[in-house]
Amino acid sequence: MRFVVNTLADSARTALALITSLDPALWSIVARSLAVSGSACLIGYGIGLLAGAWLGVVRFRARSLVLTPLNTLLALPSVVVGLLVYLLLSRSGPLGFLGWMFSFQAMVLAQVVLVVPVVTALTRQTVEDADLQHGEQLASLGAGRFMRGLLLAWDERYALLTVVIAAFGRAVSEVGAVMIVGGNIDGFTRVMTTAIALETSKGDLPLALGLGIVLLTVVLTLNALISALRGWRERVDGVATAATRVLVAT
Repeated sequence: MRFVVNTLADSARTALALITSLDPALWSIVARSLAVSGSACLIGYGIGLLAGAWLGVVRFRARSLVLTPLNTLLALPSVVVGLLVYLLLSRSGPLGFLGWMFSFQAMVLAQVVLVVPVVTALTRQTVEDADLQHGEQLASLGAGRFMRGLLLAWDERYALLTVVIAAFGRAVSEVGAVMIVGGNIDGFTRVMTTAIALETSKGDLPLALGLGIVLLTVVLTLNALISALRGWRERVDGVATAATRVLVAT
């Protein structure tokens, strides 16, 4: 037991030393991981926001046939996404001519497929709830359905910040898809999750632990920023409401 504790303590000290000394191997993996997941979230958020805003306000007969698969895709295993993207990008696949296999672009594409359902489903629910409260008012002002959805999404932009966190968390923490389509090539397609899996299997616990600490820190920092922003927004709304009441009373 003492040996295990000592091993963990030594690994933790070495991991912190790698982080604080700006170890090139560790931070290059971190930078690549953030670049892949950030790019995927920007693309996925653009697609998912528009699709979710539209689905939140439109009503058609086959709507349930669209929403049920969409909600199911929230739990889509990343290894299945990796397999599908692999088949698309392989030499015999329909997108094989792009030559993206085992590349940065392939990993971004795989994470976009993971992110889009998350953003679409959560945006759709948020916009639909807002539409029940303010939709008729916007419609009476002449706003079309799609414009109404975009206006409601903008009005709920602070609530949709949680969607950003959910999407980024889905992207940055997955390992199966990027492992399959990226190949985990050192210096090219190795990201934090794939490196943690590889280094742990090799017994290089300090590097794996250092990457894990950075990954958790990134997620915690984003959540803290979102919480601070939402708290600021609530304070601003509270001041505005109080000022309105004073004006009405006078």
